Amino acid sequence: MRHELQRRQRLELLRSLEAPHPDSAATAALGLADWAEALPEGDSDLLDPSAGEPVHWRPESGWQHAGSPEIKP
Repeated sequence: MRHELQRRQRLELLRSLEAPHPDSAATAALGLADWAEALPEGDSDLLDPSAGEPVHWRPESGWQHAGSPEIKP
């Protein structure tokens, strides 16, 4: 039973990464640094923008690392 739940969680995560929720497009367009700056006072420690890797979402190809040849500004 535990293995089946873990398998389903992995599948759901992969599905989510391949097709993010439409409402997340606005947040993604805003950018991580701007999003973090817009947080209410007291929530600024929820995220360290320098700790992640820059990526960009392309509907036709999914998540791409920033700076990869597929990404054009």
